[in-house]
Amino acid sequence: MSGAEAMALSAVAAAASTPAVSNAHLDDIESEAVHVLREVAAEFCNPVLLFSGGKDSTVLLRLAEKAFRPGRLPFPLLHVDTGHNFPEVIAFRDRLVAQLDERLIVRTVQDSIDRGRVRPKRANQSRNAFQTVTLLDAIAEFGFDACIGGARRDEEKARAKERIFSFRDAFGQWDPRRQRPELWSLYNTRLDPGEHMRVFPLSNWTELDVWHYIAREDLELPALYYAHPRRVAIRGDALVPVSHVVELGNDEPIETRTVRFRTVGDISCTVPIESVAATADAIIGEILTAQISERGATRLDDRSSDASMEERKRAGYF
Repeated sequence: MSGAEAMALSAVAAAASTPAVSNAHLDDIESEAVHVLREVAAEFCNPVLLFSGGKDSTVLLRLAEKAFRPGRLPFPLLHVDTGHNFPEVIAFRDRLVAQLDERLIVRTVQDSIDRGRVRPKRANQSRNAFQTVTLLDAIAEFGFDACIGGARRDEEKARAKERIFSFRDAFGQWDPRRQRPELWSLYNTRLDPGEHMRVFPLSNWTELDVWHYIAREDLELPALYYAHPRRVAIRGDALVPVSHVVELGNDEPIETRTVRFRTVGDISCTVPIESVAATADAIIGEILTAQISERGATRLDDRSSDASMEERKRAGYF
């Protein structure tokens, strides 16, 4: 039996032996997220929703539909494009935005590089952390006072420190020691000029909740999230996608494996996992047996970056 077949059997067994997330639970977290989105629309003058085409932002967009349809969304969508995104995800992003007939603003890290705002050390260096500069410039350009994102507390220990309404100072910086209390789901949204709020309606969701919701709502996602054959390079215990923006070593063999991505971001730092899970239900079974967190398994920059996630967030990273 191959490793992939063994993983598939393990996932099926886990799914069969573990109670499914109830619709009541999904209704509860959906209701909380919808309340947060409506609170943003009521309290802020110029909010924006961060949409990349990934699974979390796609779920967030569906929740925004539930909060505000049949009217138009009361805020535009914004994508900070590294220029190293998977083409499949960009195509999905544009197709979904067109279907919903919503306004999408795109700002690129490449433009920040061209203007000298960002200076990579190498041509194909990961651009993930560089998004901070581009995002803060976009916030200043449009005067956004609230940025809604799909980050979840279970993703990473620094994100677990975030409030649902997370204050940023006039420099876009975050101080975890100055978090505002959120007792009884009451949110302090007061801002001085130049300050803004990051808002995370999915804070209390887990990766498992997201996939149960995707299954229940029958949400379309980029095909990268589901098992597919792909050329990958073997780098230690990681599989690295073969791409013109990924720097490969001469000692890294290239093979075709059946893989899927748990998260999709900058190609140069996002890695797939071996998997045969080709449906949402199969992925749910796989998550139940996973021993490594979503970002820990799939983001090379989280493993090896000189700056921790908390340091990056303090500087303005989303």
